[in-house]
Amino acid sequence: MKLRLAALALLLAGPAWAADPAPAPYPLDTIPDKMPFSTPYGAPIALDRAQALIQAAVAEATKHGWPMNVAVVDSGANLVAFGRMDGAQLASISVSEHKARTSAKYRRPTRAFEEGVQKNGYNYSLSLDDVIASRGGIPLIEDGKLIGAIGCSGGASSQDEVVCNAAAALINK
Repeated sequence: MKLRLAALALLLAGPAWAADPAPAPYPLDTIPDKMPFSTPYGAPIALDRAQALIQAAVAEATKHGWPMNVAVVDSGANLVAFGRMDGAQLASISVSEHKARTSAKYRRPTRAFEEGVQKNGYNYSLSLDDVIASRGGIPLIEDGKLIGAIGCSGGASSQDEVVCNAAAALINK
């Protein structure tokens, strides 16, 4: 009896039970109308401005009690200024530089790579040269042109990003 009821239920359900839902489009097949992250490169950030960004980042990190390493690179991803707060993790020295370089070279916040890997499974991006998929790298845009980038490391990536954004706000208005 139960078998007959199950068969009847399937027949009454009609073709809906047999139809497979359409697969979601593959995200990498989406073709944007405009080129993403195409900010033109500008003249490199000057040393005095890079040092002011380091000071702003250190002030923000100090306010929270987060010892950080902070690196500023120019539009060609070359190191211009660096600061290491007392007690900052030594391994994060190179990480802060890496975040700044990635942000300048790829003209985007490093958060874009983190989200691409974590949310969208774009693991292929980890095979690109000089990529780091962790928040805390912010491009510096002035008059619509990339003049450099700042990278912070030493805390959780969310803390690194807060410190970088506070400093980058001096330029990115």
